[in-house]
Amino acid sequence: MHRDELVAVFDRQAADYDRQWEGMAPIRDGLYLLVEAAFSVLPDDARILCVGAGTGVELAHFARRFPAWRFTAVEPSGPMLGVCRQRAEREGFASRCTFHEGYLESLPAGEGYHAAACFLVSQFILERAARSAFFRAIASRLLPGGLLASSDLASGAAPADFEGLLRMWLTAMVGAGVSDERIEQARAAYGRDVAVLPPPAVASIIASGGFGSPTQFFQAGLLHAWIARRASAAGA
Repeated sequence: MHRDELVAVFDRQAADYDRQWEGMAPIRDGLYLLVEAAFSVLPDDARILCVGAGTGVELAHFARRFPAWRFTAVEPSGPMLGVCRQRAEREGFASRCTFHEGYLESLPAGEGYHAAACFLVSQFILERAARSAFFRAIASRLLPGGLLASSDLASGAAPADFEGLLRMWLTAMVGAGVSDERIEQARAAYGRDVAVLPPPAVASIIASGGFGSPTQFFQAGLLHAWIARRASAAGA
């Protein structure tokens, strides 16, 4: 799917996106718990880059947990970023945020970030070279040794794992109250618009984008997550 088409999809979903996916919150919360632990080594006044910030659920979580952190939310969908901004204003941390509507390459240069979070974003980049370049763009914004927490859908250690994990994932979505329409959209997208790769392949792409060897620290169904440090030569 072309960038503009993908943005249009999220534009349409923005108003009810959080409600549609709230039933899957236990998985999301488990991921955030472990990312908190990984990011706990960061300075009290850390600068955090949120790439594909969406409606700002993870941003709000980290803002509550770390009250002096500052955030840059990068999101190409204007309606999604609008929901993110409203959340920040409602919860009282908007003054600690910079909101950028667009892609990472259009974000003005500034101070380096101590860490970046990128959840369910790189999976929409179907070409391996472009996906690697995406991670390199993140690495170039980080301070030396800066941390990346990245999550994406992945297929499982063996090729045969995917069908079983997909059935389990779709069943979980049904149980979580995700609409039939959204489930069918997801089923179609996983075969057409999402690069669902084996976990070692995703880790290799992250490493090729300027990071040291990523550690997979989380899996729940198809959702996998990695932590990695910016390599010394990233962005060079």
